Amino acid sequence: MARLGALLVAAALGALLSFALLAAAVASDYWYVLEVADGNHSGPGHAEPLSSHSGLWRICEALHRAVMVVLPLSLVLIVCGWVCGLLSSLAQSVPLLLFTGCYFLLGGALTLAGISVYISYSHLAFAETARQYGAQQVQAVRISFGWSSALAWGSCAAETLSGAILLVAARALSLSQRPGGLHSVVV
Repeated sequence: MARLGALLVAAALGALLSFALLAAAVASDYWYVLEVADGNHSGPGHAEPLSSHSGLWRICEALHRAVMVVLPLSLVLIVCGWVCGLLSSLAQSVPLLLFTGCYFLLGGALTLAGISVYISYSHLAFAETARQYGAQQVQAVRISFGWSSALAWGSCAAETLSGAILLVAARALSLSQRPGGLHSVVV
């Protein structure tokens, strides 16, 4: 039972970490970073490139709106999953632990979908800008994804890991509830 308790605590901490990372990512403004090498002002006072950054809340277009819904929805789902995980661990219920584990895996997939849509949107927006202004005009532009994106990826990983840990906990609980407990099971 100590192993089961450790698994449940690890899953709860993973879900809490996932929530904290995604909340910080959604609230921050460093998802997309643009750096422009300014070739016209290469004097001593202009050695650094021009740069800009944006987050989820600055632009509101079709694909971008999907991200603005999916990622905050993921936050709500993490909280609901955390409550469900707490209840299933208190009830020591294998079916509830299985459900919660699958729930977190699906939540991780939803977060991954939101991140993927944002990345796709960003690439499409840059390609459209290059098409409108010409490839020559955007030649000096370097795009990257900032630390906000990294936090979202970390959240996705932590949420998925929590789901996997809950599935392992459900298996451990199932084995311990068999006659003879874990000791009678041949590995």
